[in-house]
Amino acid sequence: MSPRRNRPKGSDLSDRSVEDDRSGRYGGWQSTESWQGEEWSVRHVAGASAEGKTYRCPGCDQMIPSGVPHVVAWPEHSGVDERRHWHKACWNAKDRRTSRVQRSRNAPRF
Repeated sequence: MSPRRNRPKGSDLSDRSVEDDRSGRYGGWQSTESWQGEEWSVRHVAGASAEGKTYRCPGCDQMIPSGVPHVVAWPEHSGVDERRHWHKACWNAKDRRTSRVQRSRNAPRF
């Protein structure tokens, strides 16, 4: 019996460009995506690189626990102050989410 494939058919990594597949100090690859009429830099962060740190996801307003792989995204024209840490699923669903996130009155703002 042959082992089970963990990737969907047709997801060949060789179709990525060298720029999209550069590994940084965070252990993930970085790419550029268009969203809301802007170009965004998107870096995939490995769980080991996020050890000891927690972040709040702007997509779902929930905490990203320490050691969980996630995505860091920021508009290309801005600096490091605009970086936001997203759950991978929240980043992928960003176009399907509503524009306003409902927060309780005492929830922290970021």
